[in-house]
Amino acid sequence: MRILTVTNLYPNPFQPQRATFNREQIRALACEHQVIVISPIAWTDELTARRTGSPPLPHGRRMYWDDVAVEYPRSWFIPRVFRGSYGKLFQWSLANTFYRVAREFRPDIVFATWAYPDGWAAIRLAHKTDLPIVLKVHGSDVLELDKHPSRRKGTIEALQQADRVVAVSRDLATKVLELGATPERIHLIYNGVDQRIFFPGDRIEARQRLGLDQKRPAILYVGNLVQIKGPDILVDACGRLAKQGIEFDLHIVGKGPMRQNLERQAAICGIAGRTRFYGTIPHNHLPDWFRAATMLVLPSRSEGVPNVLLEASACGTQFVASCVGGVPEIAHLGASRLFKPGDPNQLANAIAETLDNPPDQPISLTRRTQAVVAQELGSVFQSAIRKDPLIASGTIFWPK
Repeated sequence: MRILTVTNLYPNPFQPQRATFNREQIRALACEHQVIVISPIAWTDELTARRTGSPPLPHGRRMYWDDVAVEYPRSWFIPRVFRGSYGKLFQWSLANTFYRVAREFRPDIVFATWAYPDGWAAIRLAHKTDLPIVLKVHGSDVLELDKHPSRRKGTIEALQQADRVVAVSRDLATKVLELGATPERIHLIYNGVDQRIFFPGDRIEARQRLGLDQKRPAILYVGNLVQIKGPDILVDACGRLAKQGIEFDLHIVGKGPMRQNLERQAAICGIAGRTRFYGTIPHNHLPDWFRAATMLVLPSRSEGVPNVLLEASACGTQFVASCVGGVPEIAHLGASRLFKPGDPNQLANAIAETLDNPPDQPISLTRRTQAVVAQELGSVFQSAIRKDPLIASGTIFWPK
C-alpha cells in the first residue's frame, strides 16, 4: 500500500524527540509499505526555535527520518483564542502540501493521528480527493473534551466521519463509541514495543553508566512536565515519603512548562536535594533509565495506554501508576501497583509498599512488537480501502 500519514505528532528538526511512539510505528509500517508523512509545525514552535539559534528547515521543507520522507508545512493559528477555528486553519495550512503529495504519491489510504485538529482537517482533505481515511486516537484528544469544549464539536465530527477509527485501549474505544462512531468502524489496537531496544538488563551496570547511586532507591518519572501527566502529584507524594524518613532519589526525565514550578515545589517539600531534572533524553537511552530505576511512577490524571509503562515493563521494571484510562488493561504485563488518580497520599503509600514488598513479576510477559502492530494497522487500512465492515479477529472492538 501507499500510505499518506498526517499528524503533528512526529519528530522535526526543532523537536527531534517529539512523539517517538509515532515515529516507531511509522517506521514499522514503512518496512512493508510505501509511506510519506505530512507533519505541520506550529509557527510558534518554529519561531521559538529560530530565536534560540536553530537553523531553518531545508529548502522545500522536506526531510527524511528512517528513510521516510516527511513534509513540514507551517501551521498557522491564533494562540489561545478562537480554538474552534483551529481545524479550518490546520486544513488551510496543509492543503497545498496535501494536494501536491496526493497528486504525486497517489496514496491508497490516508492515516491521521490525533482527532482534532489533525484528524478533522485530514478527513476533509481526504474525502475531497476520494481517499479513504483511518483516524487513530491516543487518549487526551478524546478523553479531555470536557476541559477543552472548543474541541468537542470538531472531535465528534472527526470520529463520526472517518472511515475507520483506531483506539489504543478498550476504555478509549468505549468513549469513541459514546461520541457517535459506529461499532463496525472502531478497531482496538494496543501499541507495541521495540524489543530490540527494550529488554531486561543489569541494574548495577545501568546505574554505573548513568552515574546513579548504587544503594539508594531510585524513583523514576519519564514524560512531559504538563498538568495532565501529574508530576506535581509525584513531587507531593515524595515529600510525604521524605517526612516519613524513607530514603530515595527522585529522577525526572522530560521537559515542559511545569519545570520551574516543580523545582519550587520540590524545595518547599524538602526534597530538592534528592530530586534531579534531566530534561529530554534520546528515546534509545531510556532502557538504561528503566533498568537502573527501582520503579517507574506515572501519576497521570488521564491516559490512553502509556507507552512508557509498556517500555518499562519490557525492561523488567516495576511501576506504580494511576488507575486511569487504559492503564488497568496493561497492568498485568508487568510488576505493578495502581492508585487513585490525583491522590498524593495514596501514591506515597503505593510507592512505600513497592519499596517494602515489590509486586511479583509475571512469569511470562507477552509483548506486542511494532511489526505486529503494523500488520494489524495494515489490516484496518485494507478494510477501509475495500469498505469491508469486518477485519481479522482480535482487532475489532465490539462493545459488550
